[in-house]
Amino acid sequence: MPPDPRPSLARRSFLQQGAFGLGGIALSSLLQRTEAASAAIERPDHWKGALAAPHFPVKAKRVIFLCMAGGPSQFETFDWKPQLKALHDQPFPDSFTQGQQLAQLQNAALKARGPFTEFAKHGESGIEVNELFPEIAKQADRLCVIRSMQTEQINHDTAHAFMNTGSIIKGRPSMGSWLQYGLGSETEDLPGFIVLTSAGKYGQQPISARQWSSGVLPSRFQGIQFQSVGDAVHYIGNPEGVCQSTQRQVVEEVARLNQLLAEDYGDPEIATRIAQYEMAFRMQASVPELSDFSGESEATLELYGVKEPGDGSYASNCLLARRLAERGVRMIQLYHRAWDHHSNLEEGMKDGAAAVDRPTAALLEDLDRRGLLEDTLVLWGGEFGRTPMGQGSGRDHHILSFSVFLAGGGVKPGITWGATDELGYRAVEDPVTVHDLHATMLALLGIDHHRLTTKFQGLDIRLTGVAGNVVRDLIA
Repeated sequence: MPPDPRPSLARRSFLQQGAFGLGGIALSSLLQRTEAASAAIERPDHWKGALAAPHFPVKAKRVIFLCMAGGPSQFETFDWKPQLKALHDQPFPDSFTQGQQLAQLQNAALKARGPFTEFAKHGESGIEVNELFPEIAKQADRLCVIRSMQTEQINHDTAHAFMNTGSIIKGRPSMGSWLQYGLGSETEDLPGFIVLTSAGKYGQQPISARQWSSGVLPSRFQGIQFQSVGDAVHYIGNPEGVCQSTQRQVVEEVARLNQLLAEDYGDPEIATRIAQYEMAFRMQASVPELSDFSGESEATLELYGVKEPGDGSYASNCLLARRLAERGVRMIQLYHRAWDHHSNLEEGMKDGAAAVDRPTAALLEDLDRRGLLEDTLVLWGGEFGRTPMGQGSGRDHHILSFSVFLAGGGVKPGITWGATDELGYRAVEDPVTVHDLHATMLALLGIDHHRLTTKFQGLDIRLTGVAGNVVRDLIA
């Protein structure tokens, strides 16, 4: 009788072996978890970074991301389109938009909207900058303007998530968290990733805290939002009757108990709690000193246009960003919510530009004269651009072309990169995706974007996902 062709595996054997397999998976997960926690437990109050050594020469040590939340119009900032101006208020050619994704203009009659202000060339580089930004224009020879940015997300929240995390999937780490995880922090007295916010009169698009979340990384790597008005951190002082030495004893005893717990459970979140208690204690001294602008000269306050330190303005936040950079904070992110101009574009752009132009230029100037710009990478830009077609008195969201600029941190100064078509609808020369931008920024920080990863659900995840190319021609 021929042998039975079916596998000779009884139900009981299958269940037994399957259980062993599931147990192996669980054990592997626990081991990964314990391994991730062990380094943090060894020295929970100071994380030195997951990377043993840089992959590339380090040109930038820190990042200041000036995030223009809402998406500023490239046609009133850095992308001069004379043909669009000539076509103003006439039907926009169907050949550009047929079959394309639009936000609120889908199926609407499209009319061209030319820039309402003029451009001029500036500096030895001759970079064209809109007249709304006269102070940034004076910094033209320090700028690396990318006119061919493209993104995949046409709505604000997902576009912000994509710009910050490289993904629209909730739970992915932000770029600041990746930097903290990979490189650690240069400061032990302040968080390594700090976020500040401000707002204009128009176009205040909401932002969520998940934009600076650590996602699947331990929560010690998340961004910490400082208050822009008044005290940077609430309740930073001791309660009345509690002296510094008593507070130190409490922190040390809580750390000892948490250490015992961490050794039993191997949970990286326990190590995070230890680190946060220690950081909170150190911040009792470092934050009041950080927020004290009395040592800043009148000339410096005037340079930034700061009327009252801690008044919640973008100008005050820019000066605070410089002070954070001086103190070794790895990632500093300033959100200015003022650029979602579906209507009232002219007033909105004038207001937004007036708020950010002088402080942004001052930040570059101040960093440079203090010797910090050469190893501080500054990124200015929004989550997407705006349409060359009008939307009433404004512009709609646009993903096929927008402009950002980089400065310092090892980028080539005084250049423009990429170009859009004659009406500014699409990037047609050297397009740069968000993943490309992230890969290039990481390279400037000495990191190969393929090699900064973490395990999640059995897979290696990274800031650039499965895409991204370093734009080598942007690197000095």
